[in-house]
Amino acid sequence: MEYRQLGRSGLKVPVLSYGTATFGGSNEFFKRWGDTDVGEATKLIDICLDFGVNLFDTADIYSMGSSEEILGKALKGKRDKALISTKSTFSMGEGPNDKGSSRFHIIESCEASLKRLGTDHIDIYFMHGFDALTPVEETLSALDHLVQSGKIRYIGCSNFSGWHVMKSLATSEKYGLSRYVVYQGYYSLIGRDYEEELMPLGVDQGVALMAWSPLGWGRLTGKIRRGEKLPEGRLKAGGTVGGPIVDDEYLFDVVDCLDEIAKETGKTVPQVALNWILQRPTVANIVIGARNEEQLKQNFGAIGWNLTKEQVARLDAVSAREPVYPYWHQRDFAERNPSPIPR
Repeated sequence: MEYRQLGRSGLKVPVLSYGTATFGGSNEFFKRWGDTDVGEATKLIDICLDFGVNLFDTADIYSMGSSEEILGKALKGKRDKALISTKSTFSMGEGPNDKGSSRFHIIESCEASLKRLGTDHIDIYFMHGFDALTPVEETLSALDHLVQSGKIRYIGCSNFSGWHVMKSLATSEKYGLSRYVVYQGYYSLIGRDYEEELMPLGVDQGVALMAWSPLGWGRLTGKIRRGEKLPEGRLKAGGTVGGPIVDDEYLFDVVDCLDEIAKETGKTVPQVALNWILQRPTVANIVIGARNEEQLKQNFGAIGWNLTKEQVARLDAVSAREPVYPYWHQRDFAERNPSPIPR
């Protein structure tokens, strides 16, 4: 297993982490993703630990706490071998303070997550979304309090705009508060918006990326191909609900290229798609999801080798999209606005 530095911190994390949104399935949305119980979760986590995947990612909102509870039970007796990341911000109840990034909600949420996880600390604690109604100073001071008290070790943010991240980092510097060292965001061959603003920010400010949905809501698993019907399973049951709309022809072009390179390398389509991400700037970790042992072990095949520069360039070209303003304009002045990746 390869381990990378988590942004501007001293923590090293494996390049793959196991995402547990498939644990529980206690509501219709998450049931489409999976309904892994404690027994199966324990088996999958043991496989991960044996392989060196020791970071497990969850969130309070995943199946309304069930994912955290199952993860905690599956890690019983093995907590010292694992890193846990979880998240807070989205609604966990009907009360006016059951959501957001206020001091009240953050501290209440952290305590509830600790209890569900059956642990005394959380290794990486994310703000799951930006709360524009709460002062950034309040959010960061609450997180800093939890760091100082030993209940969380590092903090991160997820689904923030670039200016949200930068304002937060500037506030941390101004007041001497704990800073976000990692950004958890959507990044895949068919979802490259992260590259326009957040990646350059990450390079400049030392903020690492944990990439979620690296297979584009399951569209890059090799199960969706030109002229073929969807097989039975998550995708056919609506597993891409909640994800971005992707043009069919664009998707098929990317998958065709992945197919070609998979044959050249002797790897699978998802292994090629994951390996491409691991070669991008700022990427410290990819959050992989798997509902069974076969899917999990197949994801492990994404590491231990590298695509060639020529293969990366082909994937870059077929998946490129015209960026929104002002990024297309900045590309015309690339001499003074260099990109972290070749254009």
